[in-house]
Amino acid sequence: MTRLEGEHAPSPPHDEGATSAPSPAPGPPLLESMGGAAGFVYSTVPVVVFVIALALMSTRAAVIAAVATGTVLTAARLVRGERLLAASGSLTGVLVAAGIVALTGSAKDFFLLGIWVAFAGFLATFASVLFRRPLTGVAWNLLHGGTHAWRADRQVLRAHDMATLAAASVLGARFAVKQWLYVHDATGWLAFAKIAMGTPLTVLAALVVAWAFRATSKRLVDSHPVPAVTQQQAEHPPRRHASR
Repeated sequence: MTRLEGEHAPSPPHDEGATSAPSPAPGPPLLESMGGAAGFVYSTVPVVVFVIALALMSTRAAVIAAVATGTVLTAARLVRGERLLAASGSLTGVLVAAGIVALTGSAKDFFLLGIWVAFAGFLATFASVLFRRPLTGVAWNLLHGGTHAWRADRQVLRAHDMATLAAASVLGARFAVKQWLYVHDATGWLAFAKIAMGTPLTVLAALVVAWAFRATSKRLVDSHPVPAVTQQQAEHPPRRHASR
């Protein structure tokens, strides 16, 4: 049956999701994007194998043992269904470290890549704060469409200054300690520093970053008022003309 002219079509049920779009998910959590908590464990096993093998065998044999361990762990993670990027991350680092040792012939150079990666990360994070564009804030804005004027909000900017400085502190501490041990040829202590300053400090920095992300979302997304035009359209949908 056709509706009588002038008769209004029933209004659709009010859907809060249509008027207040939820904030986009901030992407995979930091630990998950880096392979999860197990990823840090997998990355330390080849290092432990390298140090133990170095005490018992030649440098070349220790490097081969570390690479073989990393390969086996990567294969096991792939069999478990983990993503290739996450599963192969630690193996890539081991292969690069092994290549450096093969070129220099020095066992301590197994840790050289990590030392200078930490230094580069420290420079990038610390400089971003100096230029008033902390990297954690840039990342949050990109994950939320890149449309928020987050730097105009002092509280948000301060939160991301703190989060980015937390990351810079971790990276700077890693560089300072490992570089000192490298200069003093303390290969065994380099392995200990890599493990001790790896997961624990990363988790602490990740907690500060997560806090800054939540605070920014609550201030700029969750508390954002619903546009009036959108509310009117939801409450009074346009009339439908009756078919003749």
